[in-house]
Amino acid sequence: MPDSGDDHTPEKLRRLVRATLDSAWVDLGYTAPNLDVYPWLWLWDSCFHAILWAELGVPERALRELESVLAAQDSSGFVPHMGYQRDPDRSSEIWGRRGSSSITQPPIYGHAVAELVRRGITVPESLVEKAALGLEFLLKHRRRRLDGLITVVHPWESGCDDSPRWDDMCPGDEFELHRWRDKKMDLLPGIERGPVGEPISNPQFDVAPVSFNALIAWNVRELATVGSDHLVAEADELAQAIDTRWLPEELTWIDSGATSRGSGRTRTVEALLPLLVSENMKARSAATASLVDPAAHGSRFGPLGVHRQEPSFSPDQYWRGPVWPQLAYLLWVATSKSGIKGESDIASVVRTGTVAGAAESGMAEYWVGDSGVGLGAIPQSWSGLPLAMRAD
Repeated sequence: MPDSGDDHTPEKLRRLVRATLDSAWVDLGYTAPNLDVYPWLWLWDSCFHAILWAELGVPERALRELESVLAAQDSSGFVPHMGYQRDPDRSSEIWGRRGSSSITQPPIYGHAVAELVRRGITVPESLVEKAALGLEFLLKHRRRRLDGLITVVHPWESGCDDSPRWDDMCPGDEFELHRWRDKKMDLLPGIERGPVGEPISNPQFDVAPVSFNALIAWNVRELATVGSDHLVAEADELAQAIDTRWLPEELTWIDSGATSRGSGRTRTVEALLPLLVSENMKARSAATASLVDPAAHGSRFGPLGVHRQEPSFSPDQYWRGPVWPQLAYLLWVATSKSGIKGESDIASVVRTGTVAGAAESGMAEYWVGDSGVGLGAIPQSWSGLPLAMRAD
């Protein structure tokens, strides 16, 4: 567990986050994750950025970021996962539309709206309505499996691009990066769409991740805190369906669909996101303990992306083991706000490690859990999220 030296003081972290976000601000109304590597708008990145702008006391950018996320929403409620404001024709041959992508990403806009309101920012009713419509699209129009879980049409929709949870879908006998990259492109033409082009299902990728479903249910509940509560009953039903996917012998929730008997059982940290909505106390106890267990997901600089005992665990490989700050943040929220005895102690350890990891890595996209060595794009804007992990 990291010590709390001067490098990790709140004021130094605040200055570092502000400098990172300022340097990545695009005047078209969003914060680029990294201007060189990731110059476009990404849905869940920008939702996290909106929270950070609010935390920094810059409400105009917080609202502008959220407006930009929801600007390309279509009449079905579908919200694209990418925006190409700087070059609307970029990648239109891939997506079949101009200015944005044609798949989505975790709907963090429900949480973002709630967080802005909690920080005293008046969010226009039009943005609240857009956020509710985006969640309603997923709840009512996206294909579900018989167990009630909502499917994604592409692994990119989960936000966890190369997670070991997708390994069964990679051609060949085992995961291989180049084959998986090709497969991800091959999956795009198979997406089935609704009347205005909204993505409904993909028979070639029949997977309903517990992580994605938990984020839908939780974001509905978050939006309900600001008065938009008409979807809560459906979110509660979804949360109950997720808890049926707990696998006690593996100490994880398992995905539904094509991977459920294989890679969908891999112990990854995103598979613990049902902690945001679960009421299964035995599952919660086991899952939260694994976040800080040094033989499981625990590490000096935050919760590891893959359980150490998994054959797929690799401490420095993209989505195969490093710490991801946005997942650490979400799991901190799940444990710090639950009100369940003992979970606040887990949250404190997650927070301390993640704060230290962000600083040690140079605000990296993700980092090695045991050393804090930065990986991916450096800096990356969402690595400011530890600033929003307040020590109450």
